[in-house]
Amino acid sequence: MRFRTAAVPVALFVAATATACSSSGEPKVTVTVTQTVTASPDTQATAAEPDGVLKMGVKKDVVDPENDIRITVQALAYQQPYKGPQPQPPEDFQGGDTWATADIKVCNIKGSDVSVSQFPWSLAYSDGTSIDITGSTGGDMPKPEFPMDKTLKSGRCARGLIAFPVPSDKHPEHLVYEPEGSEPTEWAIPKG
Repeated sequence: MRFRTAAVPVALFVAATATACSSSGEPKVTVTVTQTVTASPDTQATAAEPDGVLKMGVKKDVVDPENDIRITVQALAYQQPYKGPQPQPPEDFQGGDTWATADIKVCNIKGSDVSVSQFPWSLAYSDGTSIDITGSTGGDMPKPEFPMDKTLKSGRCARGLIAFPVPSDKHPEHLVYEPEGSEPTEWAIPKG
């Protein structure tokens, strides 16, 4: 599924008409007041870094008119190391020695049902490396977990933590959301 973002400027015109009529037969007086109100700037644009990377907590609108889909995606927080009850340390093959978490929220605003998962999410480092999710869920993984495969009907949201096995001596620069066939969206991860 290909998602495209659309930004539409909005202008609202309000017209009020007041009519006065006297019993003495004087002519009617009509007053028309027009007020133009412009929507506030797109929160994505004002909350983005110069390189287009969003600040943590900013919502990203994702619109796919061909498939009648409009969702919002939001990276709310990043924590390294995860400070809650600790799962067993990552295995050597997973590439890290501690767990970090990203708090994620996805809402189906309008349209067809959508499926959400942890798989489109990854961490990006300044040296060009990245870390994907492990696919591990349940058991002692950080709770509440973001779903691995859940259908969201219109008007519904999914929120939870995604766990990443990270090296404790490195800090990622960006949290990346890249569904199959789409352009990536990145949120800056504040220095810890």
